[in-house]
Amino acid sequence: GTAAIFLFCQPLAAWRRTSVRPQRTMRDWAQEVRRLLEEDFPQVEKVILVCDNLNTHKIGSLYEAFEPRLARSLATRLQIHHTPKHGSWLNIAEIELSALTRQCLHRPIDSLELLAQQTQTWHEQRNSSQTGVDWQFTTQDARIKLRHLYPQFQN
Repeated sequence: GTAAIFLFCQPLAAWRRTSVRPQRTMRDWAQEVRRLLEEDFPQVEKVILVCDNLNTHKIGSLYEAFEPRLARSLATRLQIHHTPKHGSWLNIAEIELSALTRQCLHRPIDSLELLAQQTQTWHEQRNSSQTGVDWQFTTQDARIKLRHLYPQFQN
């Protein structure tokens, strides 16, 4: 079978959290964002979330999952920045998912429960060891690799 692994990380704090669900729907994403805002960062006024440009990763998902008052209270605390199309490699969470895959998911796992247990153990160990993210993508590299995203001016 398949499963969806949600991974949130705060690279400068060397913190990450994984969550396993049977699928990846708008409601699943909204539930994970609610957990992020209410449990992981309840005192933070605004959370900046960088994520892939998927159809579920949008404010409208909150309104799909929750009553309007709750959806609005979550939405006002969330600022979403999407990586460019075909640019998920820019997302630090993707770097973490790659590490998770190499270190934990390199073999078949029999059940959703076991997958959830193993991914939780993985993120707890990385958090306790204060494993950071070695982000080496410079502004100059971005200007070269992403030049098609920058405005072109005629002289």
